[in-house]
Amino acid sequence: MSSIADILAKKQYDEPTEVQIIKEFVRETYKSNVSVTVQPMQIVITTKSAALAGTLRMQIHMLKQLCDTDKKLVLRISA
Repeated sequence: MSSIADILAKKQYDEPTEVQIIKEFVRETYKSNVSVTVQPMQIVITTKSAALAGTLRMQIHMLKQLCDTDKKLVLRISA
């Protein structure tokens, strides 16, 4: 019988397409990493840089089009 740790170690979690699109865009364009959380009504993009958050704010409409979503995109700065 397999332990829970063994089962979870073999499980592959697929990221939603919105998460993949946003992370790839930020990585390719700004050479930075962000954390993306999908919630029922919104997508939260978390970054450690206020400058990056400000730059992404200007491109929020384009990101919504890339993701093809009606969810609200929220930018958050973490420490």
